[in-house]
Amino acid sequence: MRAYDVIVLGVGGMGSAACAQLARRGQNVLGIEQFQPGHDRGSSHGRTRIIRKAYFEHPDYVPLLHEAYRLWREIEADTGRRLFEPVGLLLAGRPDGAVIPGVQRAARAHALAIEELTADAAARRFPGFRFAAGEQVLFEPDAGFLRVEECVHAHIERAVSRGATILTGQRARDWSADDDAVRVTCDNTAFEARRLVVTAGAWSAQLLAELGHALHVRRKVQLWFRSDNPAHAAAAAPAFCFDESDGFFYGFPALGDGLMKIAEHSGGQPAPAPEAVERTLLPEDLPRVQRFIAARLPGVRPLVERHSVCLYTMTPDEHFIIDRHPRHASVFVAAGFSGHGFKFAPLVGSILADLVTTGRTDAPIGFLSAARTALRQAQGSPRSPGEPV
Repeated sequence: MRAYDVIVLGVGGMGSAACAQLARRGQNVLGIEQFQPGHDRGSSHGRTRIIRKAYFEHPDYVPLLHEAYRLWREIEADTGRRLFEPVGLLLAGRPDGAVIPGVQRAARAHALAIEELTADAAARRFPGFRFAAGEQVLFEPDAGFLRVEECVHAHIERAVSRGATILTGQRARDWSADDDAVRVTCDNTAFEARRLVVTAGAWSAQLLAELGHALHVRRKVQLWFRSDNPAHAAAAAPAFCFDESDGFFYGFPALGDGLMKIAEHSGGQPAPAPEAVERTLLPEDLPRVQRFIAARLPGVRPLVERHSVCLYTMTPDEHFIIDRHPRHASVFVAAGFSGHGFKFAPLVGSILADLVTTGRTDAPIGFLSAARTALRQAQGSPRSPGEPV
């Protein structure tokens, strides 16, 4: 049996970044992925992901985002791949909602560049959108989108070039750990290492019994529609988010094929078994997004041209878990990214590499601990003895 320094379970957005960062630090890494790199079965697919700094979810994410931005640029330079498209981000919504005030608070706290527009001024500047009277509109010029599958492939390319082994088509069935080693069983093959990193996305709850009650998976549908409006082209339009009274909707400019990805971030159907999630388009997947398009996006045809099912792995407070395993000092976890984590991927990989190689990190991730109150309540038991990160 070949032994490794580190085994990484799940080589999607976070796992591929962890493999790259660990290999960079001289670790003998085995990444295990049950599908093929850049697959569409989990959470890191669908062509695009928004990247932004003025974080309404929690201002403590902003320092992490500064470093994530730097790392994305580093990966682009290292691999020669174009990953980040800085088209800006348009946000519109209720003055008394969670999004607009949250963005403004984060921008003030961290001196971020945010433009505040009236609805009329926004309509003149961005003619591909309709805005409601009295609605607040913000524009973040440093935001944009990431090419998600390209990002995963770039991290894998980086990892392999530095000696990592990526094993695909093998699902981890079980793992165990003691003071000296971890052991992972995949189908009929077993592997050993000194450390284990679990970045299994929607499958994390199955692999992390101690955290499983704090992780819940939602089925989310990504939809592509054709636009006849030149104001929606990537050269003219930003990525966008609308905080409506009945939901939170987002989308991207039309890329080279003329299709715009438009979806709802809020809601979603429970998916307790990610391998059995319904991947065909259901009748209930369309009406809310089609109503949003009719109200907000003139020139977009209401017929779906393609779709993809994405899995959100949610925590009770919708913040990530990045921590040492509560019972095993040699096991580290990054899970529960709650539909907004991909933009952090290279930084998550770097933090995991810190924890594996030194036992600590300088990144300010205390608010993402597995020991926080919201997770302890969901798990129904206190954290077992073990040094928290």
